[in-house]
Amino acid sequence: MAMTSGGGGAGAMGDINVTPMIDILLVLLIIFMVIVPVTPKGLDALVPQPPKNPQQQPPQNDRTIVVQVGYRPGAAPTYKINETELNKGDLLPRLTEIYANRAERVMFVRGDDDLNFAYIAEVIDIAKAANVDHIGLMTPKIMAGQ
Repeated sequence: MAMTSGGGGAGAMGDINVTPMIDILLVLLIIFMVIVPVTPKGLDALVPQPPKNPQQQPPQNDRTIVVQVGYRPGAAPTYKINETELNKGDLLPRLTEIYANRAERVMFVRGDDDLNFAYIAEVIDIAKAANVDHIGLMTPKIMAGQ
């Protein structure tokens, strides 16, 4: 929309020059297109699935491995692999033995609510050292469904 003064001559025009705004818009668009693929992706979550046939029991070798870290006030945490209690030092050899002949290397870690996450992180590091490919964390909401 142009505005002219009352005379017939060339007067001042009141148009907004949008060219610099379009340039800025295109530069911002390019910046966001470059930044978005670089943003870090979160951890992949693995959730234990119920068996397809509940009457059929899986073989002992194909059971899901769950490492449980228990909290005891004023004492060191307890460690269990599927209900078998172990010392922390025995976790790496036992997990290495379990996953030596497995094609699917999936493990879940369950920790008590009051437990410091550093103990869970240590179990994850031990599992990575035992060549476990996928490690899932079990939360209280998942455990409530059991």
